[in-house]
Amino acid sequence: MSHDRHACNEYNQLSRRRFIAWSGAASAAAAFAPAWLPRIAFARDHISGRDAIISIYLRGASDGLTLVPPFGDPAYYTLRPTLAIAPPDALVNPAINLNGFFGLAPAMFPLLEAYTGGDLAIVHATGSPDSSRSHFDAQRYMEVGKPADPTLFSGWLGRHVISANPADPTAVARAIGIGYQLQQTLQGGPKSLPIPDLGNYGLTGPSTSRASRLSYLNSAYATVPDPLRSSGQNTFSTISVLNAINFNTYVPAGGAVYTNSSFQRALKSTAALLKADVGVEAVAIDKGGWDTHSNQGNIAGTMATNMTDLATGLRAFHQDVIQQGQNVTVVVMSEFGRRAYENGTAGTDHGHGNVMFVLGRNVNGGQVYGTWPTLSSLYQGDDLQVTTDFRDVLAEVVMRRLGNSNLSQVFPGYQPTFLGLAS
Repeated sequence: MSHDRHACNEYNQLSRRRFIAWSGAASAAAAFAPAWLPRIAFARDHISGRDAIISIYLRGASDGLTLVPPFGDPAYYTLRPTLAIAPPDALVNPAINLNGFFGLAPAMFPLLEAYTGGDLAIVHATGSPDSSRSHFDAQRYMEVGKPADPTLFSGWLGRHVISANPADPTAVARAIGIGYQLQQTLQGGPKSLPIPDLGNYGLTGPSTSRASRLSYLNSAYATVPDPLRSSGQNTFSTISVLNAINFNTYVPAGGAVYTNSSFQRALKSTAALLKADVGVEAVAIDKGGWDTHSNQGNIAGTMATNMTDLATGLRAFHQDVIQQGQNVTVVVMSEFGRRAYENGTAGTDHGHGNVMFVLGRNVNGGQVYGTWPTLSSLYQGDDLQVTTDFRDVLAEVVMRRLGNSNLSQVFPGYQPTFLGLAS
């Protein structure tokens, strides 16, 4: 795992702990572990009318004021004299005008087609009411779906899976997290697996003996008591199902082109998984590298590279899956955003309010949702205020696109307010 020299110590420590945990889990299960484990949850049968959900988490606290710059707010340019994205009428590197007030950073241009076509909704000044600026706490509270509750361990998406009838009762896996360890978001969900590489999931060792070894292990686990027996046999069944999907030779539709970045490989394999219609209802994917304390690089550099990877990957998935009629909703979120002020090292520090994206053919897109609080009135004197709770966005998707009305179980202790962004 590489060390991000632009990130804070806590973010690097958190990333290192996650890597060690993933590595330990992989080593302990080396006899029959998959070669990779993703943050995905299996998508629901598109014929049922319910969507599969792809949850994308931008780890490190992405800078919403750069992703979707509020060029219509004069204070934006006062607070960020060198890092602000130029207004749309600028001659050099202008923002892409969305509605006369908000824009997209130039690196986010690949998302303009989905936005103008009505498939992409943006929610600004959103986030958690919790004031923590700790990556660890902020990520955890958002993933469990209940801020400031250290006693809750199941994830909001895991509770959705357990409280909703399966789209396909015969599915061997309902949710997948792309990575070596199941993300907190999916914790507690039945038939939920971490898989780092969908195209290379199965037994290690010689291919000539793989089938016989799998058969032996399946028989061996049949004689042990539950829950080990069910867990083992479900793993072996999942190996068989996934090995029948040609992930490595998958050809995207709609002229979509994925790059070879780890993020876009995860999206591409997710597309193949959903089209195979094997009963997956949810997929979780992480994209790190957003802790830009120094040399942020909004036009070129770390931030711009990350934005380009995010935007081109989502554009490819939109062309390949959503425009082909698949019922799927993609939600992109992050922990606290970045401070409204730029710092003295050409970066931004931990903030509060941020931005979310919701992508899908049943999304009321082409709009920027939320109440803009203005940058002349800052949270604790430093940060963008949160005017839309992140659970309002997630709850509307859960009810209207995933067909689950058990919101009090998915988001305990919270009464959401819908924005009208999902049909």
